[in-house]
Amino acid sequence: MATTDKGGEISKNLKNLEEIVSWFEKNKDLDIEEGLKKAKDGFTIIQELKKKIEKAENEFKELKKGLEE
Repeated sequence: MATTDKGGEISKNLKNLEEIVSWFEKNKDLDIEEGLKKAKDGFTIIQELKKKIEKAENEFKELKKGLEE
């Protein structure tokens, strides 16, 4: 039942998100099309991370429930 961050997916997603944020910070005169692509990529990463965090939270709740029984 234990879920692990196989292949460091969460870490990889966080690193990719940091790179996107850094790109926006460095590019004051940004290319609108590239900025939109990066924003969409960031949104997708955030959605994936949210799902993984929710799954981990549910597993913690199950573990806590098991300890209380």
